Amino acid sequence: MDLTLYDDDNLLSQEHQELATKLVDFAANELKSAPDTEMSITIVDDAEIQRINREYRNTDRVTDVISFAIEDGESDDDEFAVFEGIPENIGDLFIDPFKVADQAKDYGHSFERELGYTVVHGFLHLNGYDHIKPEDEAVMIPLQEKILSAFGLER
Repeated sequence: MDLTLYDDDNLLSQEHQELATKLVDFAANELKSAPDTEMSITIVDDAEIQRINREYRNTDRVTDVISFAIEDGESDDDEFAVFEGIPENIGDLFIDPFKVADQAKDYGHSFERELGYTVVHGFLHLNGYDHIKPEDEAVMIPLQEKILSAFGLER
């Protein structure tokens, strides 16, 4: 997995950046992603994630993670097949560590567990998983918990 992590304002400790990176690699391995699959994570503050959420999701509030998948699953044809040999970029995550910390406190578990949950949740969205319909949720949420437990981030 080729992950680029941007944290220009140093909002996330080096230890937590490494946790996110290792977890993405682990989750990619669990999903059998191609080794050269690309994605990015950008660490932002409350104001920036609220701005992104308002501008792109029409929701004016702070959230923990926003995912922008390159392929959103709406097309049945493989329009990128002509670029054989070029790594697949699955998209970008924006994560707010302040919201993650608030949620960890609210749910009574560690920041590491909540960060892991947020990273895996966003990663699964970039890979086409969703939880809007009950039948989709029945697939995504157990897979998310399986990955977190196997990694060692249980509740």
